[in-house]
Amino acid sequence: MLELKRIREQKEQVLEGLRLRNWNETQLSVIDQILELDDKRRSSKTALDTTLAEANRISKEVGTLMQQGKREEAESVKAQVGQLKDKSKQLEAALAEAEKQIDDLLLSVPNIPSTLVPKGKTPEDNLVYRDWTKSFPELPADALPHWELGKKYNLFDLELGVKLTGAGFPVYRNKGARLQRALINFFLDQAHGAGYEEIQPPLMVNADSARATGQLPDKEGQMYYVGLDDLYLIPTAEVPVTNIYRDVILETSQFPVKMTGYTPCFRREAGSYGAHVRGLNRVHQFDKVEIVRLEHPDQSYAALDEMLAHVSGLLDQLELPYRILRLCGGDMSFTSAITYDFEVFSAAQKKWLEVSSVSNFETYQTNRMKLRFRDGKDIRLAHSLNGSALALARIVAALLENNQDAQGIKMPKVLHPYLGFERI
Repeated sequence: MLELKRIREQKEQVLEGLRLRNWNETQLSVIDQILELDDKRRSSKTALDTTLAEANRISKEVGTLMQQGKREEAESVKAQVGQLKDKSKQLEAALAEAEKQIDDLLLSVPNIPSTLVPKGKTPEDNLVYRDWTKSFPELPADALPHWELGKKYNLFDLELGVKLTGAGFPVYRNKGARLQRALINFFLDQAHGAGYEEIQPPLMVNADSARATGQLPDKEGQMYYVGLDDLYLIPTAEVPVTNIYRDVILETSQFPVKMTGYTPCFRREAGSYGAHVRGLNRVHQFDKVEIVRLEHPDQSYAALDEMLAHVSGLLDQLELPYRILRLCGGDMSFTSAITYDFEVFSAAQKKWLEVSSVSNFETYQTNRMKLRFRDGKDIRLAHSLNGSALALARIVAALLENNQDAQGIKMPKVLHPYLGFERI
């Protein structure tokens, strides 16, 4: 959530940032609405403070007048105090209503993009930040896409997932299941080695947690909701892990806060269909290891670079061709100030598959969750960042497709100790 102070003091910068997100003039009018409501809130607060002070002042006269035997005058003063208290209640209600309206409008405004974010409306406008300059895997003439490899080697079963649950819930079997487990352990070990504290969070969160990291109200339709208990299945470990520090005031000595967590992730992604979502390309449940950082504002972009290097190192060790995109203003998530997407090349499908997003949210999430730190005598908002390190479904797809040969599918060397085998 944008800081109200920033909107007031940097209005033109905020408007320019929203234009980079392709907001039109009608949408931009919400900024003036917020400022008008804030003016109303301020005047109501001033009037309330004045009314309460006056009520306190004259109420002290009642006792003095009673002691002096001036009962009629005391009763008159009591009546004035009563009127002032009634007025204060009206002002309190007006203040609360203005604050609620401001909060509701602020929740509808996305984060302001960093100055590094390129202009654009669609994924085609994203900037290739780092391209793949080496050769791509050369596959045999009879190479298969991963969904056919999954059937051939009994690695995962999409039809069985439909029987058990529905479309988009694959069942991993045999060496396919072992590959999943190997990748999870490899990613967690790499995060641990980089200084991230391992967290095993709940797989469901309450509305406060979902709102704090920006899933509500923006992505409500993409989450699975457990109505009886008013809980949401997590779309990513980012949500529970970041919320560990909701309503917390950190000391500067505690930075950086580095956390990692493996969880299944649940995303409805209603309306997903077609050839581009075949097999494991897009599913409703997938495994992912997430890395989360809480940083001093002066260090968050250096931390972002470290996270990019961490994810790059994982893909290098997996021997997968990849590129990094810097997302344009029209393709970024609601909460992000800047996002880099990692895509691996699927040789059998001849397409790029997104496997990670690494983002800096600056103060957008921390303002929602009141995550602050002491800076001398001041209390300031921290910066939050997160990234997929990595999402497994498409990593599995690329590993299977890119490494197939006449004898089967060879596994990257880094996974051999985790798998217990070198080839499928």
